[in-house]
Amino acid sequence: MNVEQRTSVHAPVRSGSAAAWLAAIRPNSLLVAVSPVLVGAALGWQRSGQLNVTVALIILAASVLVQIITNLQNDVGYTVRGGEASGTRIGLPRATALGWLRVRTVRWAIVAVALAATALGLWLVVLRGWPVLAIGITSLVAALAYMGGPKPIAYTPFGELTVFVFFGLVAVLGTDWVLTDGMGAATLVAAVALGALAAAALAVNNQRDIAHDALVGRRTFPVTFGAPTAQHLYSLLLLGPFALTPLIAWLAGAPLLLLPLLLLPAAWALRRDFLHCAPGVAFNEVLFRTFRLELVYAVLLASGAVLDRLWGA
Repeated sequence: MNVEQRTSVHAPVRSGSAAAWLAAIRPNSLLVAVSPVLVGAALGWQRSGQLNVTVALIILAASVLVQIITNLQNDVGYTVRGGEASGTRIGLPRATALGWLRVRTVRWAIVAVALAATALGLWLVVLRGWPVLAIGITSLVAALAYMGGPKPIAYTPFGELTVFVFFGLVAVLGTDWVLTDGMGAATLVAAVALGALAAAALAVNNQRDIAHDALVGRRTFPVTFGAPTAQHLYSLLLLGPFALTPLIAWLAGAPLLLLPLLLLPAAWALRRDFLHCAPGVAFNEVLFRTFRLELVYAVLLASGAVLDRLWGA
């Protein structure tokens, strides 16, 4: 299947249009950048009473920009490496592969977004010093290395681990620390929970693309360890946060942090649908539902923290 044939599979998109850029940016995936900042800020405020809204918004913007960089690099890097050449990929459309955006244009966009993220990061460095610089640099490098460089992370079994670290541990703990100059035990456990849910979304993506990835040489977790093991991984990443929720509430001394348990039936149904999903594009709906589940989990956890602070004040 050549590029023209693949393009016809998707709805018509004009080259260079807003729709083309949205395809490359993938707005649904930006939820994984919003959720950890929301939780880190709320838990930090619940524990310490400190919340600088301006700084929190700067952290949120920087987090979203890093995810945009990851998505743009993923789009252009996969195209340059010839990942679309076999014509067998069934995932979401890649704007550069379909000719909707030029590779050079997307690369310049990556530079522009990286500069914007750096500018926001430097503002935070003034507030908290060099550790913020270290966090920013490593996050930016990870975003670019996911589908860039001689050995992209996306071509290894460590994609889920990378997402867990940067969109869980780093984002949640970093937000709490920048806003409060400290980190609570509840925040640490919540960081594990949010990282797991973010990694679960990538696990769906990799499970969907297992046949194509094996064909083009991507040694993702499902390709390396097999589909059954990857199913167990998804179950752990999806349901593990609910096992951790009572611990988060206990460490925070706030029963209202049990609110995310309301989502347990939805998570169980999502796991069932993942396990019985037909191969191919049907996984996309499971992917979007996983994104949404993480966001709602984060909203409920943050809401519990905020309500506890307000009622206990």
